[in-house]
Amino acid sequence: MLTLRITAAGALAACAAFAGQMVSGDAGRGEAVFKSQQCVQCHSINGQGGKAAPDLARRIDRNYTPSVMASLMWNHAPTMWSAMKRQNIAPPHLSATQAADLFAYFVSARYFEQPGDAGRGKQAFASKHCADCHGITDSKAAGAPPVAKWESLADPVVLAQQMWNHGEKMRQAFTERKLAMPTVSAQDLTDMLVYLQNLPETRNIARTFSMPPSDNGAALFQSKGCQGCHTGKNTLEGRLADQSLTGIAAAMWNHQPKMKQPPPQLSADEMRQILSYVWAVQRFRGDGNAARGKRVFAEKRCETCHNDPASGAPKLAKGKDGYSDVTMVSTLWVHGPRMQEMMAQKKIEWPRFTAQQMSDLISYLNSL
Repeated sequence: MLTLRITAAGALAACAAFAGQMVSGDAGRGEAVFKSQQCVQCHSINGQGGKAAPDLARRIDRNYTPSVMASLMWNHAPTMWSAMKRQNIAPPHLSATQAADLFAYFVSARYFEQPGDAGRGKQAFASKHCADCHGITDSKAAGAPPVAKWESLADPVVLAQQMWNHGEKMRQAFTERKLAMPTVSAQDLTDMLVYLQNLPETRNIARTFSMPPSDNGAALFQSKGCQGCHTGKNTLEGRLADQSLTGIAAAMWNHQPKMKQPPPQLSADEMRQILSYVWAVQRFRGDGNAARGKRVFAEKRCETCHNDPASGAPKLAKGKDGYSDVTMVSTLWVHGPRMQEMMAQKKIEWPRFTAQQMSDLISYLNSL
């Protein structure tokens, strides 16, 4: 068994939506925050960093959401503050943007890994008729580049872009050969990539992953015609949040024959922007419930201070920026130590939240 590893050499976009605004973050800045704020003194990412606290990359999987990050940080904050005090490290003051940067960095460390099998990949490459045209070092059909020259082996975004752009030509080629256009699953594509990436001719290709903050993703989603079809029952909402980029590439390949022809051509940068926008908006779309959040607010005794003017704690109201997972993380690191002191004086236990409770609480605060 071989493993497909795509490292985050660039930036994974992470956008937290609240009150009609977006807080954009990227993994490159997040890595810098992780180091500059001394997180690296205790924590490591994929073995790089301190050993006193868990390697954060080992705790990240497809269920790692902004609410999970916010709840985990909140729950472990007192322990982290104590450890920082022992090491004479000042607790960081994180802005909402820096919190989004950290989330992007944590996710990019492991999110796009998925196990694949080279043996299955070799069989799929043949059975899906890819090998009929694409040789390893030579072309077996006009216009079919050999595998050794595929840029897509190094970058999953380029893989999605090239499968999309060349889908129509390949459909025509299959028709001329009187073959049915093959469908591929995410596992098929991952297996084929593992097989192709570990050939003697390709195994030294440096694999990178780069996805910038999605400045133009929404506009491109509209201008390329995606928005016109993906509405109502065809909306992409909820369909891509747990998908790897290879899974998205496979879905786009399977979808092409059903589209109005010809499909819009996309540059690699346009594909990055669109995928970043679609993924980030869905990933940060909370599923909180304000009514449940009101109960959480009471059960965790937040109202003891925040509804008591004499406590000195502010009365909470949504304000112009609203609340989100990343603003909760920012609030934790800016005001948390003082909150802990006030709670200790009142003999109130530090509140701990599940990810769902955090989402519910945020929904309640945004309803105020």
